[in-house]
Amino acid sequence: MRDEFPLVSEILHLNHAGVGPWPRRTVEAVTRFAAENAHRGSLRYPDWLAAEQRLRERLARLINAAPSDIALVKSTSEALSIIAHGLHWRPGDNIVGITQEFPSNRIVWESLASQGVTLRQLDIDRSAQPEDDLLTLCDENTRLVAVSSVQYARGLRLDLARLGTSCRARGIRLCIDAIQSLGAFPFDLRVVGADFVVADGHKWMLGPEGLALLYVSPALREELELRQFGWHMVAERGQFERRDWRPAPDATRFECGSPNMLGVHALEASLSLLDEVGIDQVAAAIGERVARLIELTDRHGFELLSPRSAPLRAGIVTFRVPDRDQQALYQALMGSGVLCAQRGAGIRFSPHFHTSEETIEQAMTLTAALAHQL
Repeated sequence: MRDEFPLVSEILHLNHAGVGPWPRRTVEAVTRFAAENAHRGSLRYPDWLAAEQRLRERLARLINAAPSDIALVKSTSEALSIIAHGLHWRPGDNIVGITQEFPSNRIVWESLASQGVTLRQLDIDRSAQPEDDLLTLCDENTRLVAVSSVQYARGLRLDLARLGTSCRARGIRLCIDAIQSLGAFPFDLRVVGADFVVADGHKWMLGPEGLALLYVSPALREELELRQFGWHMVAERGQFERRDWRPAPDATRFECGSPNMLGVHALEASLSLLDEVGIDQVAAAIGERVARLIELTDRHGFELLSPRSAPLRAGIVTFRVPDRDQQALYQALMGSGVLCAQRGAGIRFSPHFHTSEETIEQAMTLTAALAHQL
């Protein structure tokens, strides 16, 4: 993988939960696409559409859906907004979520307050069984449970299959923000039973910002009221003079305008690498690296903030160095070339399958040295 990820030696990249580096093949795909635009314009536009279809197929395989169920949108936030403001709400309805969510998966639901919809949130830092406790917050007015597959700050991984089974039994819809797991761990819609799945491509999928997956269950597709309109979302796309338009029957109804072809070529190339390696192998490699980070966290006397149990952890290891200013430590790490994040009251490291053991060892040794200097 060193050939695919030629990071400069001054950089220790441990921030895939933030923005991941592109593989070499992705850089080459974007370079070819740019050169083609410069020299031939849109002469081969049908080939570009073929790349878009390949991307839908790769994303569909990633969640075990059909390509026609995949909409390509700008971001996780846009995807969640399409869902939140497409559903028909009644005053008194409520949504159940988690307090420790990234703002994208909180603000969008809070924006429904003007329609009389409330957001009930579980503090997972005080919950030993978050799946059960989420359902305890539900009542006869709960229309939706909206959670992240992996919590962004400390990396708690939810048992989505268990949650999905309970939601289906109670007639509650389930929305999964999978940005911290797609590309890192297997995801099977047939097992999870989610009604909605969203995820950006710039983290574990190794792609660019500006392109995201939106899945809406085919059974619910026409229930979502459309709020964005344009030439691309119609069934008779290409019949520009036609007046009696109707929304496309597939997921492209949520794509109002021209596609992000640059992003399409980039993300399709990135996912080709994950397909070649295999998502099970990717997940196993990430698990090994996370286990090593936890071992080193203990060895250096740091306080682990992420789950210690293997079934509960993902690709995120968050820790704090006792009696040290975590903000100052984060700034020192970034200044020394360790790409990480300050989250969950500590320092967040997030390695991918290609992250070398040497990178992990050096980063933790450097963390201990910098903490000693503070």
